[in-house]
Amino acid sequence: MLSLNDTPFQPATLQLTGILGMQAGHAWVALVFCILYLISITGNLSILALVVREPALHQPMYYFLSMLSLNDLGVSFSTLPTVLATFCFNYRHVGFDACLVQMFFIHTFSFMESGILLAMSFDRFVAICDPLRYAAVLTNSRILAMGLGILAKSFITLFPFPFLVKRLPFCKGRILHHSYCLHPDLMKVACGDIHVNNIYGLFVVIFTYGVDSVFILLSYALILRAVLAIASQEQRLKALNTCMSHICAVLAFYVPIIAVSMIHRFWKSAPPVVHVMMSNVYLFVPPMLNPIIYSVKTKEIRRGIFKILHKSQS
Repeated sequence: MLSLNDTPFQPATLQLTGILGMQAGHAWVALVFCILYLISITGNLSILALVVREPALHQPMYYFLSMLSLNDLGVSFSTLPTVLATFCFNYRHVGFDACLVQMFFIHTFSFMESGILLAMSFDRFVAICDPLRYAAVLTNSRILAMGLGILAKSFITLFPFPFLVKRLPFCKGRILHHSYCLHPDLMKVACGDIHVNNIYGLFVVIFTYGVDSVFILLSYALILRAVLAIASQEQRLKALNTCMSHICAVLAFYVPIIAVSMIHRFWKSAPPVVHVMMSNVYLFVPPMLNPIIYSVKTKEIRRGIFKILHKSQS
């Protein structure tokens, strides 16, 4: 039966779920999510504040890091309303149009992160392979243009998604399998011809994750060749050490994506909780890990943190 607010094709609301099989422990799950959000939001805001306050961090590498932190905040705030409503207040309903908006922003920020990591790999490539022209190549205007280009690319490629979903009838129920809205999840409850959605979704994944990852690998192949050409082993290690933070951030982002894809492709009989947990790792772990990685591995960030702590104690 359709309610008065429903159309013959679309429900007025969709129902979100927590983590299947763990309903009894939702209070603990809510605590875990709150801790993840607290670490992610505090860490990324701290990175942004450090870059703004410290003149020594007004360099291309840290401008790109600021973009990454802003994007990670976008990921966190995109999922936060429905996740907290589901786990903390047991409110599981989300409006259909609100669900489409959330889906758009979650996917947009996710694809933007891939583009920012590619820009950061280019930054490391120029710093190591052509250090004398580093400041001339990565000017403030070019960094801004790269950031706007990443934003435009993600926005334009993801913009059709809500409209492609909205044209579909939904007759397989209203229950989604996550505490937030994702395009693949919506496709599971849609009926009608979803070939266009699947084909366009595959195109977007290849055009973003696929192309970006190939160029990141190419950048590091060229970086490795340049590093191996350095005569001094100490200088080799020093050059590679400047890339470690970025390599860890790339792994934190791409490993969960690859794991989700492998499970979906080769382990279709996996329990639903496995798919849900991997999707949560994919969305929640990188925004939490990135500020930790850069705080631990980057001397200038650590120095800025110690400087602020020292001022607060004096």
